Amino acid sequence: MTDTPNLILGSGSPRRRELLAQIGVTPFAIRPPDIDEDPLKGELPRPYCIRLAREKALAIEASDDEIVLSADTTVALGRRILGKPEDEKEAAEFLTMLSGRRHRVITAVAVRKGAKVWEKDVVTQVKMKSLSNLELNAYLASGDWRGKAGGYGIQGMAGALVPWINGSFTAVVGLPLAETAGLLTAAGYPLYGGVA
Repeated sequence: MTDTPNLILGSGSPRRRELLAQIGVTPFAIRPPDIDEDPLKGELPRPYCIRLAREKALAIEASDDEIVLSADTTVALGRRILGKPEDEKEAAEFLTMLSGRRHRVITAVAVRKGAKVWEKDVVTQVKMKSLSNLELNAYLASGDWRGKAGGYGIQGMAGALVPWINGSFTAVVGLPLAETAGLLTAAGYPLYGGVA
């Protein structure tokens, strides 16, 4: 049996760590990248998300035999990118825009080993119920919107606000597990404890 290569998680997201743990993967190190996440002028949500995941993977320092995993999750309402809200006021604006409407959650994953990068992106359709003032204010007061694209996290309290999704639930949380497992395998990371 060969030594398992070190896996570097290029993300500070506790949700991504929890999702990796579901498939038996524990990162050797966590190194959140420091990159500019502002969209380029006129950039559409899906190309933006794919670019960020790749740039994050390339920004992480790693040796040639280490595997770097990075991801980006973007909430898109039409052509508009809803990033992480700056404050409660912006979170309220995002949630009011999403209320009663369908939107897309795009999660792009990039896995790098040496100079080679494997990439995949997943688009999930999500519908948020029409929010009452009580629901909106209770969610804002919870603080659960902080640090989350679009101002909500489906795995938390906002799960009660989302009656319908079409696609990958784990992608909406922040890491599509089936696709991530495929990328890690392609890069030579032995999943399932290296059992062949």
